[in-house]
Amino acid sequence: MKNPIQAMFEAGIVEATDFPPESRYAGLPTKTLTDASGRIVTYVTRRFVPPPEAFATQAYRITTEGERLDQIAAATIGNPEGFWQICDANRALFAEELEKPGTEVRLTLPQGVPGPEEEL
Repeated sequence: MKNPIQAMFEAGIVEATDFPPESRYAGLPTKTLTDASGRIVTYVTRRFVPPPEAFATQAYRITTEGERLDQIAAATIGNPEGFWQICDANRALFAEELEKPGTEVRLTLPQGVPGPEEEL
């Protein structure tokens, strides 16, 4: 049985590049391939993570016992699903890397948004 979401992509009912603007995949193109069984698979192309220097520092935070990155993202940027932005700014591949108690987490503005010291 074919995955119903995949079938909608293939039929053009759902646009494969339709990620919400806050998604780490927003704006990335998709491609398709045919696997060994003949099934067509749609996938998102590679995402290149910007260097941490591309983000203006807003603050630093030391993580505490039991604190999760989605909680920090909710409290600081207003979106728990934005945890990946904190990962990008701290060169972390997985949220768990920044969730160890005592870890200093750099909180930043979105890429391209200048910090107060950068404004003219």
